[in-house]
Amino acid sequence: MATETRTGMARTTAKRATAPEILARLEKLGKPGTRAIYERHAGRKDVDAFGVSFADIEKIRKEIKRDHELALALWKSGRFEARVIATMVADPAQVTAALADRLIGDVRHAQAGYFVAELVAASPVADAVMRKWTRARSEIVQTAGYAVLGSLFRLKAPPPDDFCASVLETIEREIHDTPNRARYAMNGALIAIGGGSPALRERALAAAKRIGKVEVDHGDTDCKTPDATTYILKMAAREAAKKTPAKKPPRGKKKA
Repeated sequence: MATETRTGMARTTAKRATAPEILARLEKLGKPGTRAIYERHAGRKDVDAFGVSFADIEKIRKEIKRDHELALALWKSGRFEARVIATMVADPAQVTAALADRLIGDVRHAQAGYFVAELVAASPVADAVMRKWTRARSEIVQTAGYAVLGSLFRLKAPPPDDFCASVLETIEREIHDTPNRARYAMNGALIAIGGGSPALRERALAAAKRIGKVEVDHGDTDCKTPDATTYILKMAAREAAKKTPAKKPPRGKKKA
C-alpha cells in the first residue's frame, strides 16, 4: 500500500496483519515435536497447539509490535501459540479487571496462564487482580495470581510490604496443601518477595526454612523446582553487587 507525502513522493506503509494470516503462518511453522513438548509441559494431550517454536513466535511478535484489536482476535482462535502472541502484543493499558478474568477463564492449563499473568502484571489493574486471583480456588487462576505477584517485582512495581508480609504467612501455611501448579507459583512468589524486598528478606528466608522442600510434579519434563533459600540469597548478592561502586584502577606514576 502506498500513500503520498507533501512532496508528492510515494511512501510505502506496512499492511497490518490479520488474525487469519497469522494463524495460517503459525500452521505452516508448526512441528509435531514442538507440539509434543508443549503437551508435556502442560501435562495434558489436548493442548490446541500447532507446535511453533518460541523463536518463531518472537519473530512474529516483533513484526506486530502492539495491536490490541489483533490480540483479541488471536485470543479468540483458541490456539496456544496465537494466544501467547496475543498476550505479547495486547495493550496492557487497555486491560480491565473484566478482561483479565475473561482471559484467565479461557485458559485450560497453567502454562498458558503464565502468559496472561505477564500481560496483567503490566496493566493498571495488576494489584487488584493479583489479590483476587491468589485467593481463587481454581488451580489455574491461583497459579496466575502468584505469577502476577512475581512479575510485579520483576517490573519494579511490587505490592506494599505489609501485603507481601501477609502473603508470606499464607504461603507458609498453605503451600504444601495447594494444588501442584499453584504450589510452584507460590514458591516463585516467595523467592520474588525475599529477593526483591530487603525489608522482608529475613522473614522470607525464615519462612523458606520452615517450609522446607517444595514438591512439585513437573511430569515428563526436565523442569526443577528452585530452592527458595538459594535463589533469595543469590538475588540479594546480585543486588548488593550493583550497589557496590567499582574500584578504580590505581593511577600510574606521573612522568618526571
